[in-house]
Amino acid sequence: MKIPLFIVVMLLFPVTIFAQEDEILLTGVVLDADSGMPVPSANVIEKGTSNGVLTNFDGEFTIEVPADATLVFSYIGYATTEIQVEGRTEIEVSLEPEAAALQEIVVVGYGSQRKSDLTGAVSVVDMESMGRQPSPQVTEQLQGQASGVTVTSSGQPGEPPQVRIRGINTFGDSSPLYVVDGVPTQDINYLNPNDIANMQVLKDAGSASIYGARAANGVIIITTKKGSGDLKVNYNGYYGSQMVPKGNVYDILSPQEHADLRWAAMENTNPGEPITDRQYGSGAQPTLPYYILPGGASQGEVDESSYFVDPFYTESGAVNGFNQIIRANQQGTNWFQEIFSNAPIMNHDISLSQGGEKGNFLFSLNYMDQDGTLKNTYFDRYTARVNSQFDISDNFRIGENLAYSLSEGNRVAVTGENPINHAYRSQPIIPVYDIAGNFAGTQAPSLGNSQNAVAILDRNQNNFSRTSRIFGNIFAELDFLENFTARTSFGGSYSNTNGQVFAYPTYENAENTTYNQLTENAFTGYNWTWSNTLQYQNNFNDLHDITVLVGTEAYHNQYEEVSALTQGFYSFDPDYVNLSTGSGTQTNSGFYTEDALFSVFGRVDYTFNERYLLGATLRRDATSRFTNPRHGWFPAASAGWRISEEAFMDEVHWIDELKVRGGYGVMGNQNNVDPANAFTTYGSNRVSSYYDINGSNNNIIEGFQRSRIGNPNASWEKNVNANVGVDMNLFKSKLQISADYYRKDVVDLLYNPELTGTAGVSTVPYVNIAEMKNSGLDLSATAFFDFTSDLKMNTTLTLTTYENEIVNIADGVSYFDQEARRFNGSSIVRNAVGNSVGQFHGYNIIGFWNSQEEVDAANQEAQNVLNNPDAEYQSDIGVGRFRYEDINGDGVITSDDRTFLGNPNPEFSGGLNLEFTYKNWDFSTFLYGVYGNDIWNQVKWWHDFYSSFNGAKSNTALYDSWTPNNQNASAPIQETGGSFSTANVPNSYFVEDGSYLRVRNIQLGYSLPTNILDNVGLDRLRLYVQGANLFTITNYSGVDPELTGTATAFGIDEGAYPTPKQIIFGVNLTF
Repeated sequence: MKIPLFIVVMLLFPVTIFAQEDEILLTGVVLDADSGMPVPSANVIEKGTSNGVLTNFDGEFTIEVPADATLVFSYIGYATTEIQVEGRTEIEVSLEPEAAALQEIVVVGYGSQRKSDLTGAVSVVDMESMGRQPSPQVTEQLQGQASGVTVTSSGQPGEPPQVRIRGINTFGDSSPLYVVDGVPTQDINYLNPNDIANMQVLKDAGSASIYGARAANGVIIITTKKGSGDLKVNYNGYYGSQMVPKGNVYDILSPQEHADLRWAAMENTNPGEPITDRQYGSGAQPTLPYYILPGGASQGEVDESSYFVDPFYTESGAVNGFNQIIRANQQGTNWFQEIFSNAPIMNHDISLSQGGEKGNFLFSLNYMDQDGTLKNTYFDRYTARVNSQFDISDNFRIGENLAYSLSEGNRVAVTGENPINHAYRSQPIIPVYDIAGNFAGTQAPSLGNSQNAVAILDRNQNNFSRTSRIFGNIFAELDFLENFTARTSFGGSYSNTNGQVFAYPTYENAENTTYNQLTENAFTGYNWTWSNTLQYQNNFNDLHDITVLVGTEAYHNQYEEVSALTQGFYSFDPDYVNLSTGSGTQTNSGFYTEDALFSVFGRVDYTFNERYLLGATLRRDATSRFTNPRHGWFPAASAGWRISEEAFMDEVHWIDELKVRGGYGVMGNQNNVDPANAFTTYGSNRVSSYYDINGSNNNIIEGFQRSRIGNPNASWEKNVNANVGVDMNLFKSKLQISADYYRKDVVDLLYNPELTGTAGVSTVPYVNIAEMKNSGLDLSATAFFDFTSDLKMNTTLTLTTYENEIVNIADGVSYFDQEARRFNGSSIVRNAVGNSVGQFHGYNIIGFWNSQEEVDAANQEAQNVLNNPDAEYQSDIGVGRFRYEDINGDGVITSDDRTFLGNPNPEFSGGLNLEFTYKNWDFSTFLYGVYGNDIWNQVKWWHDFYSSFNGAKSNTALYDSWTPNNQNASAPIQETGGSFSTANVPNSYFVEDGSYLRVRNIQLGYSLPTNILDNVGLDRLRLYVQGANLFTITNYSGVDPELTGTATAFGIDEGAYPTPKQIIFGVNLTF
């Protein structure tokens, strides 16, 4: 069947929706029926159409409607009222306060429900509060706005935050499923936050299990904006500055203090012996050199005319002939300030929208530009959106939601060897540049092996990652037989990412890279989802409300990656460097994967007499990721009781709404397994599978080896979820409370166990053998206060708690370790049965060995216990060193005395929104806090122990380390060599309380009065000033207590990208 051309045009391009004839201009005011005060921002909608307006701060409105129209007035906390116009041109409307919050329509899986009828755990996000957070990431703005949701973000532009709903559900990725305009996706970084109309978080099986095999981590449903009312143009924009901490952020010693510490460490290591150093001379006191390269030289001792460095050398051996000369920075280089600086942030958003009886459209454009406070990092994004819907007839509708985004950024690694890490490791005596303006570094003796962080950022400034993405859907809806609605939706996304990394040769470091190399990557992914639903909805005798939904859904995903690299460029000019201009042999690699789902599902919701609620869902998924079984069933049931509707509650006037609810069901997870996990695969490798079969050294034959062991019996992870909750509206809905308690038992967790050596080098498959459980409390409370007719306030509190426990891993396996770092093979994270995911593990410090007598007594006890005259209580025991706790009480410190030192999972997190309005002024603030989590401060390993690394050191190392006169110090005795009893093993010295309270946002705005706007033809003009992340209260000694990480190892600080403070000026304009 051919689709008429005019329908296609209507779908793809905005059209003007004409109003009905014989219209009148109606003005009016909406008041509170009890107090007589105006109700600002109330909805005034022409019934049966999308034509509508909002009241201003004085409760006034103007709308063009037919003379015989019916207007619908609504606002949260008030009963919805319908009034016939009857030809009037002025009207006054009084709204009765009511528990209207529970009459709100909430989007749920494949449909919508009245909030009063919900039996599942659903958090509805306040989009106005969320939109005040200046960030390009929708998920970052979600922090603290919904109970049950934990969001951890980074200060790096474009870095996606970690989002978890009700804790950790797996050893793999715990990210939720996002559903945007009915289309499931795992990535919403393309979204313009200003395009979002509403957002709901589905947290339990009763609400989320209809999404089956992808719902175990929770579901976030996002609906984008539609057009309504007359033709409107909206502009929202802001510009501001991002600021970083000033001063000596890492509390680093000056060059002279660093030299004094080195002298003290050498004296502690070899008491009484002469001290000599290649940089600081010899004698009782160190002397700062004039030159650090050549090391320790004084002024006048170096012929600076002999300097020779070619910073863009192309022959790898050329570096051996360089003669670099570096003067010491005796005042000290502040490496943090050298790589961080204030940076701009801006956002511009404009939209055109209109809606009427026959349809609506919205067209928007957005440009987001955020420079990083870390130099040469940035994130830019352009987005465009077209949403439209058209009523072809009274019972047939078609529409589309289409978005395009183009983003580009340059980011650094979150952890490990990144420029921030090298900055805090670099000694301050090293300047940024040498005598000729080339980069200085650690090529000089006794300066460690860190790299010049400024050089890294400068050389990486042309690296980039660029992504273009199209996301959207087209849909059609048909109402028939009075109570039936059929809907079909086809949507998906196509994305293309290409990136470039050029590695320059270095010359200034102790460990140089002497080649140049270009790496280019290209990633292409597309997926489509085709959903079809049939819904029946009816009411019988004003007692029985029933909704039945059945549907099918097909999903297909495909991803391809190619990469190439080459070396040997004769010029490093970015306009010259590409894969074809390198003289080296090009190396190529590629990767391809795809998977598919086909699902059938159904939901039944039943309400009796507005009091008793029942709900049930069932989904059956068939997936290509698993083979035996290929199908999975995911059921859920829930119920609710609206106690406030009972007759015995008629006299309890202070309770407007009271509902209890509960649910039980199963959700699935298939994301944490490779689509090819079921299959055994083979491949060749020059090192391990090629063989000189003839023994001639010139006839090497390609062989094949098993590269992956398949597991055809792997299946879904299953999340068995129980939830009980209560919803209350009190005191004429001035106080609204929702609370939930939940427990999640996650079974059949996918885990890849270790195999014996006889299995070879094959990749181990994932097997369903592990278990964990989560439990916790979600709480949200909103209160409205009307102090006077002009002064109003509302506040919202969200609180999230969860406890995580690993119940089982595998037969014979009680734990697995991660994150070895620099502790001689000992890991700092242990995931163990009976404990939470990600806990820190090591030796617990109970003090210092303060005298040789204490050491001798402990050793004697160990010798007696072990019947060994050479035994030590603990390895490398010594005066001034750490004293570890004997956990098992056997009289000697061994690996069995390692214990759990801290938990990065918080006891609770929460957000507090406060909003005030006074006439045309508005003020809001948002606070976010986390309590009870621990942080592993790896920065202290570099800074607080002279023995760890010959780099920058902290004031703690010099002024608060153990000496005979300072036995209550923080750090142990400073020595030139590390040991088991100081910094060579994980111990509790590195664990700190990570709790914090942060003022995320403070905003002050002013809206011009209506009489002024009318004179200039504007509907709204609001100006505001805003501060973000201005204050953080914490006991954590690091730069920023908010840290991301991996799925099972997080809360580890190796020099994280700090969250910047922001000062922003903005405008909201409508005409």
